[in-house]
Amino acid sequence: MTQILSEQDFKQQIVSQYTDVIGEKLGGKILSVSNEWFAAAENLIKPKAPIRDATKFVFAGAWYDGWETRRHNEEEADWVIFKLGVSSAKLIACEVDTAFFNGNHAPHISVEALQKFDGDDDLSNVKESDWEDVISKVECGPSQKHFFTRGSLTNKNYTHARLRMYPDGGIARFRLYGQVVPVNPTTDELVDFASVQNGGVAIKVSDQHFGTADNLLLPGRGVDMSDGWETKRSRTPGHTDWVIIRLGAPAELSQVVIDTAHFRGNFPQKINVKGITVSDESKIDPESGDWKLIVPDSKTGADKEHKYDVSGTFSHIKVTMIPDGGIKRIRAFGKSA
Repeated sequence: MTQILSEQDFKQQIVSQYTDVIGEKLGGKILSVSNEWFAAAENLIKPKAPIRDATKFVFAGAWYDGWETRRHNEEEADWVIFKLGVSSAKLIACEVDTAFFNGNHAPHISVEALQKFDGDDDLSNVKESDWEDVISKVECGPSQKHFFTRGSLTNKNYTHARLRMYPDGGIARFRLYGQVVPVNPTTDELVDFASVQNGGVAIKVSDQHFGTADNLLLPGRGVDMSDGWETKRSRTPGHTDWVIIRLGAPAELSQVVIDTAHFRGNFPQKINVKGITVSDESKIDPESGDWKLIVPDSKTGADKEHKYDVSGTFSHIKVTMIPDGGIKRIRAFGKSA
Protein backbone atom coordinates (compact mmCIF):
# COMPACT_ATOMS: atom_id res chain seq x y z
CA MET A 1 0.00 0.00 0.00
CA THR A 2 1.34 3.43 -0.94
CA GLN A 3 2.45 5.56 2.00
CA ILE A 4 3.08 9.32 2.05
CA LEU A 5 6.20 10.57 3.85
CA SER A 6 7.33 14.01 4.95
CA GLU A 7 10.38 15.42 3.19
CA GLN A 8 12.52 14.92 6.30
CA ASP A 9 11.45 11.28 6.73
CA PHE A 10 11.94 10.64 3.02
CA LYS A 11 15.51 11.95 3.17
CA GLN A 12 16.30 9.83 6.24
CA GLN A 13 14.56 6.63 5.21
CA ILE A 14 14.94 6.68 1.43
CA VAL A 15 17.46 9.15 -0.01
CA SER A 16 20.25 8.24 2.44
CA GLN A 17 19.70 4.50 2.03
CA TYR A 18 18.83 3.97 -1.63
CA THR A 19 19.66 5.26 -5.12
CA ASP A 20 17.70 7.29 -7.68
CA VAL A 21 17.99 4.63 -10.38
CA ILE A 22 16.52 6.61 -13.30
CA GLY A 23 18.41 9.88 -12.91
CA GLU A 24 20.03 11.33 -16.02
CA LYS A 25 23.39 11.66 -14.25
CA LEU A 26 23.37 7.91 -13.59
CA GLY A 27 22.51 7.07 -17.18
CA GLY A 28 18.74 6.70 -16.95
CA LYS A 29 16.89 7.59 -20.13
CA ILE A 30 13.45 8.04 -21.67
CA LEU A 31 12.48 5.26 -24.07
CA SER A 32 8.99 6.38 -25.04
CA VAL A 33 6.22 8.76 -24.04
CA SER A 34 2.52 9.00 -24.79
CA ASN A 35 2.54 12.76 -25.32
CA GLU A 36 4.83 15.73 -24.60
CA TRP A 37 3.12 18.55 -26.46
CA PHE A 38 3.87 21.37 -24.03
CA ALA A 39 7.13 20.19 -22.41
CA ALA A 40 9.52 17.29 -22.96
CA ALA A 41 9.59 14.21 -20.75
CA GLU A 42 13.41 14.27 -20.68
CA ASN A 43 13.14 17.13 -18.16
CA LEU A 44 11.79 14.70 -15.56
CA ILE A 45 15.21 13.15 -14.89
CA LYS A 46 17.34 16.31 -15.05
CA PRO A 47 19.56 16.53 -11.94
CA LYS A 48 19.01 20.22 -11.19
CA ALA A 49 15.94 21.69 -9.54
CA PRO A 50 13.23 23.01 -11.90
CA ILE A 51 13.05 26.72 -12.68
CA ARG A 52 10.33 29.03 -13.99
CA ASP A 53 10.31 31.99 -16.36
CA ALA A 54 6.72 33.24 -16.62
CA THR A 55 7.69 35.62 -19.43
CA LYS A 56 8.96 32.85 -21.71
CA PHE A 57 6.70 31.40 -24.39
CA VAL A 58 7.44 28.86 -27.13
CA PHE A 59 5.49 27.55 -30.14
CA ALA A 60 3.37 25.25 -27.95
CA GLY A 61 2.60 27.93 -25.35
CA ALA A 62 4.05 28.86 -21.95
CA TRP A 63 7.49 27.36 -21.32
CA TYR A 64 7.74 24.83 -18.48
CA ASP A 65 10.76 23.05 -17.05
CA GLY A 66 9.15 19.63 -16.81
CA TRP A 67 6.90 17.21 -18.68
CA GLU A 68 3.51 18.53 -19.78
CA THR A 69 0.96 16.86 -22.07
CA ARG A 70 -2.04 18.11 -24.05
CA ARG A 71 -5.39 18.75 -22.41
CA HIS A 72 -8.39 16.43 -22.71
CA ASN A 73 -6.61 13.09 -22.88
CA GLU A 74 -9.09 10.50 -24.14
CA GLU A 75 -7.09 7.63 -22.65
CA GLU A 76 -7.01 6.75 -18.96
CA ALA A 77 -3.54 8.22 -18.46
CA ASP A 78 -0.46 9.70 -20.11
CA TRP A 79 2.78 7.83 -19.50
CA VAL A 80 6.58 7.83 -19.76
CA ILE A 81 8.74 4.69 -19.95
CA PHE A 82 12.26 4.85 -18.51
CA LYS A 83 15.24 2.57 -18.80
CA LEU A 84 17.06 2.37 -15.49
CA GLY A 85 20.60 3.76 -15.37
CA VAL A 86 21.81 0.59 -13.62
CA SER A 87 21.71 -3.06 -14.64
CA SER A 88 18.63 -3.60 -12.43
CA ALA A 89 17.18 -2.56 -9.09
CA LYS A 90 14.64 -3.47 -6.46
CA LEU A 91 12.33 -0.47 -6.03
CA ILE A 92 10.87 1.15 -2.93
CA ALA A 93 9.86 4.82 -3.34
CA CYS A 94 9.54 7.85 -5.58
CA GLU A 95 9.52 11.64 -5.46
CA VAL A 96 7.10 13.52 -7.70
CA ASP A 97 7.66 17.28 -7.97
CA THR A 98 4.92 19.38 -9.59
CA ALA A 99 6.86 22.64 -9.08
CA PHE A 100 5.32 25.56 -11.03
CA PHE A 101 2.50 23.37 -12.38
CA ASN A 102 -0.55 25.01 -10.83
CA GLY A 103 -3.85 24.46 -12.60
CA ASN A 104 -2.12 22.13 -15.03
CA HIS A 105 -0.48 19.63 -12.65
CA ALA A 106 -0.99 15.87 -12.72
CA PRO A 107 -4.00 15.06 -10.49
CA HIS A 108 -2.87 11.46 -9.83
CA ILE A 109 0.14 9.26 -10.62
CA SER A 110 1.18 5.64 -10.40
CA VAL A 111 4.45 3.80 -11.01
CA GLU A 112 4.94 0.38 -12.55
CA ALA A 113 8.03 -1.64 -13.46
CA LEU A 114 9.16 -4.31 -15.87
CA GLN A 115 11.93 -6.93 -15.75
CA LYS A 116 13.55 -7.38 -19.15
CA PHE A 117 17.13 -8.66 -19.31
CA ASP A 118 17.53 -9.41 -23.02
CA GLY A 119 19.20 -6.05 -23.73
CA ASP A 120 16.52 -5.07 -26.25
CA ASP A 121 14.81 -1.77 -25.46
CA ASP A 122 12.04 -2.36 -27.99
CA LEU A 123 9.02 -2.79 -25.72
CA SER A 124 6.42 -2.99 -28.49
CA ASN A 125 5.77 -6.66 -27.74
CA VAL A 126 5.47 -6.18 -23.97
CA LYS A 127 2.02 -7.10 -22.67
CA GLU A 128 0.15 -4.75 -20.36
CA SER A 129 0.09 -7.56 -17.80
CA ASP A 130 3.91 -7.58 -17.75
CA TRP A 131 3.94 -4.21 -15.96
CA GLU A 132 3.90 -4.72 -12.19
CA ASP A 133 2.68 -2.24 -9.58
CA VAL A 134 5.32 -0.35 -7.57
CA ILE A 135 3.45 2.76 -6.36
CA SER A 136 -0.32 2.44 -6.58
CA LYS A 137 -2.42 5.30 -7.95
CA VAL A 138 -2.14 8.24 -5.59
CA GLU A 139 -3.25 11.90 -5.61
CA CYS A 140 -0.92 14.82 -6.37
CA GLY A 141 -1.33 18.53 -5.68
CA PRO A 142 -0.15 21.65 -7.49
CA SER A 143 3.39 23.07 -7.30
CA GLN A 144 4.81 20.88 -4.55
CA LYS A 145 6.99 17.86 -3.85
CA HIS A 146 5.32 14.53 -3.07
CA PHE A 147 7.10 11.64 -1.35
CA PHE A 148 5.61 8.17 -1.84
CA THR A 149 6.86 4.80 -0.62
CA ARG A 150 5.58 1.26 -0.85
CA GLY A 151 7.10 0.56 2.58
CA SER A 152 9.47 -2.21 1.50
CA LEU A 153 11.57 -3.21 -1.48
CA THR A 154 9.95 -5.05 -4.36
CA ASN A 155 10.65 -8.76 -4.45
CA LYS A 156 11.95 -8.54 -8.01
CA ASN A 157 14.69 -6.44 -9.53
CA TYR A 158 13.53 -4.39 -12.51
CA THR A 159 15.15 -2.90 -15.60
CA HIS A 160 12.43 -0.50 -16.81
CA ALA A 161 9.84 1.72 -15.15
CA ARG A 162 6.67 3.49 -16.24
CA LEU A 163 5.26 6.67 -14.72
CA ARG A 164 1.57 7.27 -15.41
CA MET A 165 -0.37 10.48 -14.72
CA TYR A 166 -4.16 10.49 -14.72
CA PRO A 167 -5.48 11.75 -17.07
CA ASP A 168 -2.94 14.37 -18.24
CA GLY A 169 -1.10 17.48 -17.02
CA GLY A 170 2.40 18.34 -15.90
CA ILE A 171 5.19 17.06 -13.63
CA ALA A 172 8.49 18.90 -13.19
CA ARG A 173 10.79 16.19 -11.80
CA PHE A 174 10.56 12.47 -11.04
CA ARG A 175 12.93 10.40 -8.88
CA LEU A 176 12.64 6.63 -8.45
CA TYR A 177 14.58 5.03 -5.59
CA GLY A 178 15.72 1.49 -5.12
CA GLN A 179 18.49 -0.92 -4.25
CA VAL A 180 20.87 -1.56 -7.13
CA VAL A 181 21.29 -5.21 -8.10
CA PRO A 182 24.57 -5.31 -10.08
CA VAL A 183 25.84 -7.93 -12.45
CA ASN A 184 27.63 -10.33 -10.11
CA PRO A 185 31.41 -10.15 -10.58
CA THR A 186 33.56 -13.26 -10.52
CA THR A 187 35.68 -13.83 -7.41
CA ASP A 188 38.90 -12.87 -9.22
CA GLU A 189 37.52 -9.78 -10.96
CA LEU A 190 38.69 -6.37 -9.74
CA VAL A 191 35.59 -4.23 -9.15
CA ASP A 192 34.86 -0.69 -7.98
CA PHE A 193 32.68 -1.53 -4.98
CA ALA A 194 31.99 2.15 -4.27
CA SER A 195 30.35 2.67 -7.66
CA VAL A 196 26.62 3.21 -7.59
CA GLN A 197 26.39 0.80 -10.52
CA ASN A 198 27.77 -1.90 -8.23
CA GLY A 199 25.49 -1.01 -5.32
CA GLY A 200 27.53 1.63 -3.49
CA VAL A 201 25.56 4.21 -1.47
CA ALA A 202 26.71 7.31 0.43
CA ILE A 203 24.77 6.73 3.66
CA LYS A 204 26.08 9.50 5.93
CA VAL A 205 27.75 12.84 5.23
CA SER A 206 28.87 15.78 7.36
CA ASP A 207 27.95 18.51 4.86
CA GLN A 208 26.94 18.80 1.21
CA HIS A 209 26.33 22.51 0.81
CA PHE A 210 27.44 22.93 -2.81
CA GLY A 211 27.32 19.37 -4.19
CA THR A 212 25.77 16.14 -2.95
CA ALA A 213 27.70 13.09 -1.78
CA ASP A 214 25.84 10.71 -4.09
CA ASN A 215 27.76 12.30 -6.99
CA LEU A 216 30.94 10.68 -5.65
CA LEU A 217 29.79 7.25 -6.81
CA LEU A 218 28.70 8.10 -10.35
CA PRO A 219 30.39 6.70 -13.45
CA GLY A 220 32.88 8.83 -15.38
CA ARG A 221 34.68 11.99 -14.25
CA GLY A 222 31.79 14.40 -14.75
CA VAL A 223 31.54 17.68 -16.63
CA ASP A 224 32.20 20.46 -14.07
CA MET A 225 32.17 21.20 -10.34
CA SER A 226 28.39 20.82 -10.13
CA ASP A 227 28.48 17.01 -10.27
CA GLY A 228 30.84 16.39 -7.38
CA TRP A 229 30.71 16.59 -3.58
CA GLU A 230 31.59 20.02 -2.17
CA THR A 231 31.20 21.36 1.36
CA LYS A 232 31.03 24.94 2.61
CA ARG A 233 34.16 26.72 3.80
CA SER A 234 34.98 25.92 7.43
CA ARG A 235 36.15 28.57 9.88
CA THR A 236 36.73 26.41 12.97
CA PRO A 237 40.24 25.13 13.76
CA GLY A 238 40.46 21.34 13.52
CA HIS A 239 37.37 21.08 11.30
CA THR A 240 36.96 18.13 8.93
CA ASP A 241 34.24 16.97 6.54
CA TRP A 242 33.52 13.32 5.86
CA VAL A 243 31.36 10.85 3.96
CA ILE A 244 30.57 7.20 4.79
CA ILE A 245 30.02 4.87 1.84
CA ARG A 246 28.34 1.48 2.02
CA LEU A 247 30.17 -0.69 -0.49
CA GLY A 248 28.09 -2.74 -2.90
CA ALA A 249 29.23 -5.84 -1.01
CA PRO A 250 31.89 -6.63 1.60
CA ALA A 251 35.14 -6.48 -0.34
CA GLU A 252 38.85 -7.15 -0.02
CA LEU A 253 40.13 -3.76 -1.15
CA SER A 254 43.41 -3.18 -2.97
CA GLN A 255 43.16 0.43 -4.17
CA VAL A 256 41.27 3.62 -3.33
CA VAL A 257 41.08 6.51 -5.81
CA ILE A 258 40.25 10.09 -4.78
CA ASP A 259 39.50 12.17 -7.88
CA THR A 260 39.49 15.99 -7.61
CA ALA A 261 38.56 16.56 -11.28
CA HIS A 262 37.37 20.16 -11.88
CA PHE A 263 38.18 21.16 -8.28
CA ARG A 264 41.08 23.52 -8.95
CA GLY A 265 40.93 26.11 -6.18
CA ASN A 266 38.81 24.23 -3.66
CA PHE A 267 40.24 20.71 -3.46
CA PRO A 268 40.83 19.41 0.10
CA GLN A 269 44.26 20.13 1.54
CA LYS A 270 44.47 16.56 2.81
CA ILE A 271 42.36 13.41 2.95
CA ASN A 272 42.37 10.16 4.85
CA VAL A 273 40.42 6.94 4.38
CA LYS A 274 39.22 4.42 6.96
CA GLY A 275 37.37 1.11 6.67
CA ILE A 276 35.04 -0.92 8.86
CA THR A 277 32.97 -4.11 8.69
CA VAL A 278 29.57 -4.07 10.39
CA SER A 279 26.45 -6.20 10.26
CA ASP A 280 24.13 -3.54 11.70
CA GLU A 281 24.55 -0.36 9.68
CA SER A 282 22.31 1.66 11.99
CA LYS A 283 24.99 1.50 14.69
CA ILE A 284 27.76 3.03 12.56
CA ASP A 285 29.38 5.92 14.43
CA PRO A 286 31.55 8.30 12.38
CA GLU A 287 33.69 8.93 15.47
CA SER A 288 34.03 5.30 16.57
CA GLY A 289 37.47 3.94 17.34
CA ASP A 290 36.60 0.78 15.41
CA TRP A 291 37.48 2.37 12.06
CA LYS A 292 40.76 1.08 10.59
CA LEU A 293 43.01 3.66 8.94
CA ILE A 294 43.88 2.49 5.42
CA VAL A 295 45.05 5.79 3.86
CA PRO A 296 46.80 8.14 6.33
CA ASP A 297 46.55 11.92 6.06
CA SER A 298 47.72 12.65 2.52
CA LYS A 299 47.99 15.89 0.56
CA THR A 300 45.85 16.25 -2.55
CA GLY A 301 46.14 18.46 -5.60
CA ALA A 302 43.92 20.14 -8.12
CA ASP A 303 42.03 18.35 -10.87
CA LYS A 304 43.65 14.90 -10.71
CA GLU A 305 43.20 11.29 -9.63
CA HIS A 306 45.03 10.33 -6.45
CA LYS A 307 45.62 6.57 -6.17
CA TYR A 308 46.40 4.77 -2.92
CA ASP A 309 47.26 1.10 -2.42
CA VAL A 310 45.32 -0.36 0.51
CA SER A 311 44.55 -3.72 2.10
CA GLY A 312 41.78 -5.14 4.22
CA THR A 313 38.24 -6.43 3.96
CA PHE A 314 35.48 -3.91 4.65
CA SER A 315 31.74 -3.33 4.25
CA HIS A 316 32.01 0.49 4.55
CA ILE A 317 34.63 3.17 4.03
CA LYS A 318 34.88 6.67 5.45
CA VAL A 319 36.64 9.39 3.47
CA THR A 320 37.61 12.53 5.39
CA MET A 321 38.53 15.89 3.87
CA ILE A 322 40.90 18.06 5.92
CA PRO A 323 39.55 20.64 6.48
CA ASP A 324 36.92 20.92 3.68
CA GLY A 325 36.60 21.31 -0.08
CA GLY A 326 35.45 19.26 -3.02
CA ILE A 327 35.96 15.76 -4.44
CA LYS A 328 34.57 14.57 -7.77
CA ARG A 329 34.68 10.75 -7.43
CA ILE A 330 35.69 8.06 -4.94
CA ARG A 331 36.63 4.59 -6.18
CA ALA A 332 37.23 1.51 -4.01
CA PHE A 333 38.68 -1.32 -6.09
CA GLY A 334 38.89 -4.86 -4.81
CA LYS A 335 37.58 -8.38 -4.99
CA SER A 336 34.40 -9.79 -3.54
CA ALA A 337 35.03 -11.00 -0.01
